[in-house]
Amino acid sequence: MSLQDHVCELLNTIDACQVFFDITVNFDLTKNYLDLVVTYTTLMTILSRIEERKAIIGLYNYAHEMTHGASDREYPRLGQMIVDYENPLKKMMEEFVPHGKSLSDALISLQMVYPRRNLSADQWRNAQLLSLISAPSTMLNPAQSDTMPCEYLSLDAMEKWIVFGFILCHAVLNSDAAALSLWKLALQSSTCLCLFRDEVFHIHKAAEDLFVNIRGYNKRINDIRECKEQALSHAGSMHRERRKFLRSALKELATVLADQPGLLGPKALFVFMALSFARDEIIWLLRHADNIQKKSTDDFIDKHIAELIFYMEELRAHVRKYGPVMQRYYVQYLSGFDAVVLNELVQNLSVCPEDESIIMSSFVNTMTSLSVKQVEDGEVFDFRGMRLDWFRLQAYTSVSKASLGIADHKELGKMMNTIIFHTKMVDSLVEMLVETSDLSIFCFYSRAFEKMFQQCLELPSQSRHSICFPLLCTHFMSCTHELCPEERHHIGDRSLSLCNMFLDEMAKQARNLITDISRHTHTITNAVNKKSKKATGKKGEPEREKPGVESMRKNRLLVTNLDKLHTALSELCFSINYVPNLAVWEHTFTPREYLTSHLEIRFTKSIVGMTMYNQATQEIAKPSELLTSVRAYMTVLQSIENYVTIDITRVFNNVLLQQTQHLDSHGEPTITSLYTNWYLETLLRQVSNGHIAYFPAMKAFVNLPTENELTFNAEEYSDISEMRSLSELLGPYGMKFLSESLMWHISSQVAELKKLVVENMEVLTQMRTSFDKPDHMAALFKKLTSVDSVLKRMTIIGVILSFRSLAQEALRDVLSCHIPFLVSSVEDFKDHIPRETDMKVAMNVYELSSAAGLPCEIDPALVVALSSQKSENISPEEEYKIACLLMVFVAVSLPTLASNVMSQYSPAIEGHCNNIHCLAKAINQIAAALFTIHKGSIEDRLKEFLALASSSLLKIGQETDKMTTRNRESVYLLLDMIVQESPFLTMDLLESCFPYVLLRNAYHAVYKQSISANA
Repeated sequence: MSLQDHVCELLNTIDACQVFFDITVNFDLTKNYLDLVVTYTTLMTILSRIEERKAIIGLYNYAHEMTHGASDREYPRLGQMIVDYENPLKKMMEEFVPHGKSLSDALISLQMVYPRRNLSADQWRNAQLLSLISAPSTMLNPAQSDTMPCEYLSLDAMEKWIVFGFILCHAVLNSDAAALSLWKLALQSSTCLCLFRDEVFHIHKAAEDLFVNIRGYNKRINDIRECKEQALSHAGSMHRERRKFLRSALKELATVLADQPGLLGPKALFVFMALSFARDEIIWLLRHADNIQKKSTDDFIDKHIAELIFYMEELRAHVRKYGPVMQRYYVQYLSGFDAVVLNELVQNLSVCPEDESIIMSSFVNTMTSLSVKQVEDGEVFDFRGMRLDWFRLQAYTSVSKASLGIADHKELGKMMNTIIFHTKMVDSLVEMLVETSDLSIFCFYSRAFEKMFQQCLELPSQSRHSICFPLLCTHFMSCTHELCPEERHHIGDRSLSLCNMFLDEMAKQARNLITDISRHTHTITNAVNKKSKKATGKKGEPEREKPGVESMRKNRLLVTNLDKLHTALSELCFSINYVPNLAVWEHTFTPREYLTSHLEIRFTKSIVGMTMYNQATQEIAKPSELLTSVRAYMTVLQSIENYVTIDITRVFNNVLLQQTQHLDSHGEPTITSLYTNWYLETLLRQVSNGHIAYFPAMKAFVNLPTENELTFNAEEYSDISEMRSLSELLGPYGMKFLSESLMWHISSQVAELKKLVVENMEVLTQMRTSFDKPDHMAALFKKLTSVDSVLKRMTIIGVILSFRSLAQEALRDVLSCHIPFLVSSVEDFKDHIPRETDMKVAMNVYELSSAAGLPCEIDPALVVALSSQKSENISPEEEYKIACLLMVFVAVSLPTLASNVMSQYSPAIEGHCNNIHCLAKAINQIAAALFTIHKGSIEDRLKEFLALASSSLLKIGQETDKMTTRNRESVYLLLDMIVQESPFLTMDLLESCFPYVLLRNAYHAVYKQSISANA
């Protein structure tokens, strides 16, 4: 109520003083007067749209009565106002009858401004509007106008003034042709106006409903209907053409200013005009697209709107970046030109009262005192006082009885308007940007905003401008007001969520394009690999194509799908790279980090996906194929650095290091866990089942001919090249995890072996001391149980250790290529450990060496795995005894292998088809680990093992049963393998236990047998 009282009082005072209004002369006074009228009208219109307004004020009065004990004394008036303003415009038309003269004068002054602003795109184009290069000779001349502030005045604001103003003082439409011309032009330009944010006012319907009840207004009603038809049929296309023109004009302006920022000084007016024109067109489209009154919607869908917004943001960025350039220019302008001209105007005034003279003199003095040094010293300028004084002076000189009437001195008014614009260029650039280019209204059109963004991403040519949408989110806080602080959080949260969503979608789109490019590259890589594996051509075949032929272009106009993907990616990356970061409501967003995080996630998924692991069929890609695919993917990712300033090496490090662990940061399985699981559960399990054998000569596991063919070829997964590829992929960390998993399986086998030893402990204890009594040993051997199980489990351990030695050798080869100096240092360190070194220190060195893939006398991983088995119920002495008896058990069990058909030694593979050659590695490694844990002498225990084993094997030389001794010679060779494998045993020691002539004869026999079998 108090607001209404103050507005009415102010309007009455203005009428009583017969204030002169002319937007081109006393701009601030006229603009604020028209804003007051429109704001008052808007407020009453919105109030009438609140459906529960009567209930709300009733509740308010009841609450007031409960709180203060009496009803609000203004309540009756408030209630009466609600009733009176049921149809607000009709009531206000009656209210404004006495104010008609002042209001119509202010509105008619727009006839010099509004028609000039409301031109078609063709007229703008013919006038070469906003072009800096159309007249090169005048490029450095300052952009001048008699109506400086009117040049960037909002078209939207002027249309509201005209529509609402002439509705309130409608009588002038019948008497003044200029008024009628303005009214018609405004009605033809739009179908609706913005009341507040996304609340709109449908002009033609409201005006027609108001005028239909006024006698003699049939002609005005016909005018409204004609204008409505004109607006519906032509307004959309007219605004579409304007936007098209502005896109090219703003692009040219932004490009020239980026190259020559010094032009921001003389041509600042052009920048703010361009921003204002573009802002008006964008807001018009947004408002009308949401309130379409026409069947055809083509004119209200603009897929290139992002480009226009982008060039607006570019101009805004230039103004912010080169603000000091503009300050420097306009400080010199104010002190060197404006002050001189204003002083002359003041001197030539015929009448100048004292108060006005003091204000004018202060203007001249303020401008004269300015210097460039103030800009260089970073001094903060503040001309708000000067602008407020000019506003007061307009009020003093615009009343009818003023001694110095501004109506008689229009040149003074126009000069002062120009000076005020120049002062704003020095101290209010940010405020000017908000005034001319604020697009915070998008905050209230979220659906349209998101739809525009999606259209922008879908159109490759527009995706380079998609960054303008996150940048628009920085505008949102400018639509908040200090009188409504509770709204800040709501609008701030909306700006953050939209900015986050836009940047996330942009990064996802870029990620998808990279994935598509990688898929193409992967396809090409596979094709090249398959080509290279084909057999070389025979004579008579046509000459093969030379490398690179597939990349030659037969026609430059031919655009492949890969070309399109690269173009789309470069466009989108331009957008992501456009700004390093942007601040939205005290939060900083970094677009490149969104891309980095998405690339990391997708790279992780792609690597795991490229393994093509199928749990049901246990199929997996060969390590070499995966390595080729990963390298192809990495090559594509590295190309991103050509478009965006991101550290792609960081992405590689983060992702590939995670892939060397059991699980990644999201708890998902990695290639390390997948390959470890596959080698243990698929390949090595099939070795245990007798379908695959380890061939030392080939350093690979090979499929054996069986009834049920395996779904994979073991050699293609375990040869030296595949193991090197696996080492490249998993790295030292991944290979360590693989080793630990292998050792866990070995430790479980050793635990079972210990149980078997415990079962046969008495017999083994006697056998340990009776190896020189053949008959007694034979009798004791018959008492042993689970002999085959012991040998089978030891063979499994040997197979696992053989696989590990392949993996370690491959890791050493890979690291020797990557870090040769470091590997050689570690190797040197290991080779020169003194024998008397403490075992803990030695184990640390062995652990380092093992991590580098170097073979060690004592396997540290095996020691750690077996150490964890110590039982609380068994004393260390008992544990040591079990370890010794385990070696006895294995030694006395070796002769039983001779009766096995599969124990035949094959010189071609340098091993046995049932993998018993792996026993050599198992015996040495298990002995070394167990006696390191129990602090026993490894050498003594292995000597004991050798004595027992040789004694047992010599005994089968005396056997006469051919079935029992069918592969006696092949088993003899195990002793030689054990000694060759061991760093603790020597051939001299073997000679003392087992005659070398038997070994020589055994080798001779197996080679002879192999030749005859082949023949």
